[in-house]
Parts: sequence; structure tokens; C-alpha cells
Amino acid sequence: MMRIWKIWIIGCAVLCVAACGESDETRQQRAKAEQDKLDAADRAALKVGVMPTLDCLPIYLLADSVFYDTTKVDIRLRPFTAQMDCDTALFGGSVEGSVTDLVRVERLRRRGLPLKCVTSTNIHWQLIANKKARLKDLSQFGDKMVAMTRFSATDLLTDKAVKKGKPKYPVYKVQVNDVNIRLHMMQNDEIDAAWMAEPQATAARLAGHNMVTDSQQDSLRLGVVAFRVAVLADDKRDAQVQEFLKAYNRAVDDINKKGVKHYAALIHKYMGMDETVAGKLPDVKYDQVREPLQKDVAAAQQAF
Repeated sequence: MMRIWKIWIIGCAVLCVAACGESDETRQQRAKAEQDKLDAADRAALKVGVMPTLDCLPIYLLADSVFYDTTKVDIRLRPFTAQMDCDTALFGGSVEGSVTDLVRVERLRRRGLPLKCVTSTNIHWQLIANKKARLKDLSQFGDKMVAMTRFSATDLLTDKAVKKGKPKYPVYKVQVNDVNIRLHMMQNDEIDAAWMAEPQATAARLAGHNMVTDSQQDSLRLGVVAFRVAVLADDKRDAQVQEFLKAYNRAVDDINKKGVKHYAALIHKYMGMDETVAGKLPDVKYDQVREPLQKDVAAAQQAF
């Protein structure tokens, strides 16, 4: 009798183990099916590369507030802190479009990536000098280090600044791609000067560093949102981009109506700036969708 009971117990144990194995397998299959569904949705979505800079505020707002028809497009943002990382994502195809600048667009085109600039942006860069460097004029930049990004708007702007200032000694262009690292280096006195957009420029000025020049003085608008031409050639993708641009215009209208400071929480969330910095930002106005001017395109092309 004891032998029968032992056999029965062993049999139950085997059945339990088998049942558990089947349950694990079922869970794994379900998890894989769910992941496949998520991956498919991500591939179908319109992915846009963004930076923690104020020119991206309309894009953050349109996504955060869902200013678009979700039945027509699923917009997903891919945040980066270095423009070159945005461009790598564009080149590799992990995003359909990205915020960038005309010099970078020309660089990518020459590397074999056809791009279409669907709108210009209002970004401008300020040359911020470290307070300890005591730089007040472009002529004083000889033998100084300037943080910038190669083959970008800040590279072009450095050349223009050197040409204008005519310093006695060479100016050293130091490649610091991450905009947050530039600000960190300035705050830690590790760089003589750096090109900064908003809100990093305001954060630097609030820390006592001074602006020497602003790219707006050259009347250049080099910021753009660009999409891969191959994306726009696809009817479905092109329809998504058109919905994105409609939502962009809605976001621009909302920001211009309420003011940039109204979005302090959004600036903190996506750009990492506290309320003090947000409260001191300039009164920025945004334009609705418009293609870049030919003079700006020509200036970018002449950089090579």
C-alpha cells in the first residue's frame, strides 16, 4: 500500500512540474507576443529626435499635450543631449526626422543621406565666456578654448567670430557635443568659452558668465527640423509628417499666446532647468512651419 502511495505522490509531482513548465512556456510566448506588438507599434510610429533646447519646446508640447490626431499618427520623441547623436539616429534610420541645423544637414547630405528640411526653427547660439577668463571682446579670444561641435552651426559661428575679432593668437575649437556637458564645464571653470542655446545660455548667465556675441547678430537662422527623403516618399509616412506639422503649428500658437515662462514645468521635465532659469528666459516667439531661407542654406553650404 505504501508503494502505491509513493507512486501516486511521485506522479503528482511529475504532473506539477510539467504543468509549471507549460505555464512558464505560455508566459514566455505571451511576453514575446506582447513585445512583438510593441516593436511593431514603434516601427509604425513617427519618431523624432529632439534636444534639451528651447527650439524644441513646440515639439515637446505637441507630444506632451497630444496636439495631434492619434488615429492618424503616433508621434514618439527620441531625446538626445548631443546634436551628433540626433544625426547618428537619422543616418541609422532609428528616427524618421530630427531637430538639427543646416550645416549638419549639408554634412549628412554629403555623406549620402538625402534630407528634407520641413521647417526652420528659432534657435540661436550665444558665445558665453567664462567669468574667470575675463573675455569681453572677440579680439581677446586668442589662445583660448571654445566649446563647439564640428561640422555644425557652432563650428561655422566660431569661424565667423574669429574672422570678425581677428585675435592675435589662434583660437582653439574644442569639440564638446553634449550641451549639458558644455554648461557643466563652464560652471566648473573647465573651458574659456562655449556656444550655448537657450535655456543653457540663461543658466550660464545667471551663474555670472557673460555673453560676448549672439548668432542673431549675423541674421542667420540655421536651425531646422529635417526628415529623411525616403520617409517622405512613402505616402503613409508623408501623411504622418503632415499631421506632425499641423500639430507643430498648434503648439506654436499656444506658446506664443501663453508665453514661454508658462511652460516652466515642461522646460524642467525635458530640459532639466529649474523654475529660476525658466523665469529668466527671454520672451521667445516662435514661427509657424516655414522652409529655411535660401541665404541661410547658402551660408551652410559655404561652410564646407
